[in-house]
Parts: sequence; structure tokens; C-alpha cells
Amino acid sequence: MGQTQTKLNPGYGRWTPFWFLAPAVFALLVIGIYPTISALVTSFRRYNITRPRDGFPFVGFDNYINVLSDQTFWQSLGLTAKFFLTVLPFQLLFGVFFALLLHQPGLSMLRALARVSLVVPLATTYAVVGLIGRLIFNRDFGVANQFLNSIGIGGFDWLGSTTGAFIAIAVMDIWQWTPFCALIFLAGLSMVPVEIEEAARLETTSKLAQLRYVQLPYLLPGLTAMLILRSADILKLFDMVFVMTRGGPGAATDLVSVYIQRVGFRIFDMGTASAQAILLLIVTIILSRLYIKLIYREIE
Repeated sequence: MGQTQTKLNPGYGRWTPFWFLAPAVFALLVIGIYPTISALVTSFRRYNITRPRDGFPFVGFDNYINVLSDQTFWQSLGLTAKFFLTVLPFQLLFGVFFALLLHQPGLSMLRALARVSLVVPLATTYAVVGLIGRLIFNRDFGVANQFLNSIGIGGFDWLGSTTGAFIAIAVMDIWQWTPFCALIFLAGLSMVPVEIEEAARLETTSKLAQLRYVQLPYLLPGLTAMLILRSADILKLFDMVFVMTRGGPGAATDLVSVYIQRVGFRIFDMGTASAQAILLLIVTIILSRLYIKLIYREIE
């Protein structure tokens, strides 16, 4: 018997898969790869856009040496780490709480409505979140001060004080990204076999024990992905902070992305700013590898 030839649909040829992938590949090249390569090349040059007559000479690793010896850069990076360690525990705790709440059997309509509601903060752009934050924490007519006045506590100049501004941007970040954590954890909980959960309920009534010994292994892959995405996101967080506080008052909310923007677009030292951005990319890659090595576990 001869081999039967596979008949292709009309219009399907050898290059058809390429044409389907071409838009995504083109977008990746334009939005991701080209800017990264351009920033890498710029980081090895003295590149001040206000002095084009001086040219853009190659300076080797001088920009990187200047960045590593810049105390302001390290202070901004330390503040960013403090911000990450402040918001992440709340997002994890609230995310697990809401995920377990939505994972309960019954109330399917309520769960569906809650899942749709969780998408709303994620669909809100950073700039809009910053505008909402300015309204909530406004000293004169903000919702936060109205609430404090209603319980007998005087109003507070949130965005005008160092501690208040930091708390304000942390609250808005928690509000925006807790639903993301909840959805990630909910997806992990949905992978737990029903018979295993039922057996665990028969063995113990402790919700904490069920979470630790039965559900936690299924949450670790999602937790790893969430840590990677949140680390990269906070390292480049700019829009929301800039709209709310512009890095102030003083340097209270001067996260590293805000500082890089100031170096690149106020001082116009694009070489140094590019070197700072490349260093952040390296930090993100290192953190991602650590998360995968220390936290990620395959589900057997």
C-alpha cells in the first residue's frame, strides 16, 4: 500500500505558519529586542542629547562605573527594595485569602462575579491608578481624610509628608495587584484534585493544615511566576508614582525607575540612564533565577 499524502486546506502553504507568527515576532523585535540592544549600545557611549556637537564617543564601562559609585542610585534601589518588601506580603496574604474564599464549593454565580470584578484593577492603567490615588489621598477633599475625620482623627497631608507619600503609593499598588495574586492562586487551587481535598477534609478540619500540606505544592509554580512578574514590574514602576508624587516629597518615593527617568530626560544623560536600565535588567534576571531555584517545584 502506498503512503497516503496529507491534503492541506486550500490557501495553506509552506509559509502560512510564518505569516501567522510574523506580527508577533515583528512586535517583539520593535518593542522588546530593538530597544534593549539600543540601550545596551548607548550604555557604552557618552550620550548627552543636549550636546550633539560633542558627538557620542565610545567610553567603555565608564558609565557603569559611574552608576555603581552613585550613592543616589543605590539609595533609590534600596527604596525600591523596601517598597517591594512592603507591598508583597500584603498582596500574598490578601491574594491567598481571596483565592481560598473563591475556591469554596457552592455560590458559583458569586464566584463568577468576583472573578470578573478582580480584573478591573488589573485593567486600569498605571497613570489612572495614580490619578485615583491623588484623589483618595488629597489633603483637602480626599476620601482617606474624610474617613479619618469621620472616626474622630484629624486629616493628614498624605502626599506632602515622607511617610504618608510612601504609604499612599504602597496602598495603591496593593489595591491594583492583589487581584492579580488572587487570580494566580485561584488558578493553582483549581488544579488540586478534588478527591485529595476531600480526603484532607476528612483527616483534619484545620484550614491551615490543608493549605500547607495539600494546596501549597500546587501554589508554588504560580507563586514563582508572580514573584518574577512583580519584581520586574516594581523595578520599572514609574507611571503611578510619577503621577502621584513625582518622586517626592524630597526623595521619599524616588524609586529607581523615577531616578532613571530624571537622569535620562531631565539631565539628558542617556548613556548613564541606559547603563542603569541594563543593570536593572541584570538584577531582574538574577532574581528570576533565584526564584526558580528556591521556590519552584514540579507537581508530581
